Amino acid sequence: MVTTRIVTGPSLDFDRFWRWLKNHPNCILEAGTPDCMMHDHDSLHWHLTEDEERNPVVQLILGKMLVGEMVLDVHDALFVQSTLAEASAEDTEDEEPGHCLFEVMTGSSDEPVSRYHFVLAHGYDEEMIHHIRMAQ
Repeated sequence: MVTTRIVTGPSLDFDRFWRWLKNHPNCILEAGTPDCMMHDHDSLHWHLTEDEERNPVVQLILGKMLVGEMVLDVHDALFVQSTLAEASAEDTEDEEPGHCLFEVMTGSSDEPVSRYHFVLAHGYDEEMIHHIRMAQ
């Protein structure tokens, strides 16, 4: 039986999150909206950039072929909310550590709505651990 403990992380402003995410494209497992999703695969890679109007752009690429693209309209982004699913003590050592869900929240501050989401292999506050793992 697998149990998951959900831990809500700090909220971030979108610009700070985007700058950080651009340094972690290989950690993205999924990106999408409530209507569509792009999933990572060993043969694909993520490319994060901005268009001429400085809108964030997320691309999923196979070789030199664009497979999927998401242009983010974040002019009304309130914050980015993170939720970390940590492995519990009952999990085995063979299982993946918890993944982190980042949601770009828009709308009113009374009723924020998730417009975009990103699932990463680690949370925002694990940057130093990530760099240590990548060096090994």
